[in-house]
Amino acid sequence: MQSTNAIRCLAALAQETRLAIFRALVQAGKTGLTAGRIADAVGAPASTLSFHLKELSAVGLIRSSQEGRFVTYVADYTAMSDLIAFLTEKCCQGMPAPQVERMGKAVASCCAPRDAIVKTKSRRTA
Repeated sequence: MQSTNAIRCLAALAQETRLAIFRALVQAGKTGLTAGRIADAVGAPASTLSFHLKELSAVGLIRSSQEGRFVTYVADYTAMSDLIAFLTEKCCQGMPAPQVERMGKAVASCCAPRDAIVKTKSRRTA
């Protein structure tokens, strides 16, 4: 990730509603959330929600897909991983970049949808 891209991502996240939206989508997992559910989760009025979603989409932190008459939004875990790798590139007393990149990918891959976690736990107890 280039510095300019990181700055754009961080600028998009440097707003309370957009940060809350992104965190809600990360928590929702790969199944994502519809705009209505995002509005409920973060308490944002519909009149401003589309603006915030557009800003996060423009920098590549979220993606959307049309399903019938609903639009579902999901966090882009690759973009999140790239941003984390960029921010931690020289951490840990100069840890090599490939190791930092693996850490970012591990963070992104751990984000299974919440439903999958619940189903897995249900199977273990059955």
